[in-house]
Amino acid sequence: MSDQMKGKRGLIMGVANQRSIAWGIAKAMHEAGAELAFTYQGEAFGQRLAPLAESVGSDFMVDVDVTDDASLDTAFDQIQERWGSLDFVVHAIAYSDKNELTGRFVDTSRANFKNSLDISAYSLIEVARRAHPLMKDNGGTLLTLTYQGSNRVTPFYNVMGVAKAALEATTRYLANDLGPDGIRVNAISPGPMKTLAGAAIGGARKTFRQTEQNAPMRSNATLEAVGGTAVYLASDAGAYTTGEIIRVDGGYHVLGMPQSENL
Repeated sequence: MSDQMKGKRGLIMGVANQRSIAWGIAKAMHEAGAELAFTYQGEAFGQRLAPLAESVGSDFMVDVDVTDDASLDTAFDQIQERWGSLDFVVHAIAYSDKNELTGRFVDTSRANFKNSLDISAYSLIEVARRAHPLMKDNGGTLLTLTYQGSNRVTPFYNVMGVAKAALEATTRYLANDLGPDGIRVNAISPGPMKTLAGAAIGGARKTFRQTEQNAPMRSNATLEAVGGTAVYLASDAGAYTTGEIIRVDGGYHVLGMPQSENL
């Protein structure tokens, strides 16, 4: 993928540590020649992120709270001041109270429902609104991350499934709104991965094993595979792909039942 992203600048939102899907994407973008900026939330995450950002040649880090309009304004003002334009944004942000990612969906609280939808879905709209002026002259790409729990019931995914369904619908509506300015909006849907966010979901280890044993590829996705997909979507090769949910899950989504040996 060398030089596919040469000359392009992008913002990566949501790197928690070196096992984050966002970090797998960041590494792939860097290897393809892109220049990167990063967001983080709070000092602790900033300290984790700093050496990772440095390893891909970036000293551009911004503290952002996606529920705070002023925080988002400051971040994109800094990008405007330093770069003047933006070629892609990776939105890898989601949150729900982990206590509500066990048990039954019917027990979801009103407060956590609102908070989960706000952070996990609505934040993409706020990001798109601010990225748009930085992309409208030359086009660009917005990428977000989703999961099959958006359209198929997944144990313990609960309110996050509803949030991801909203995020996928948001992806399609933004693709339509921003398409006339050459801005593409897509979502990548990996299968279960061993990330900090994934570990918060009840039964995560069982889900990981289940998909690994039954996916047509008999394997869960790697960070490298997700990163490569992101590079394709943000590069000139993906110039006419928009409004899509691209699945990188070893084919698990095509199954109607487990493999015969696991029935």
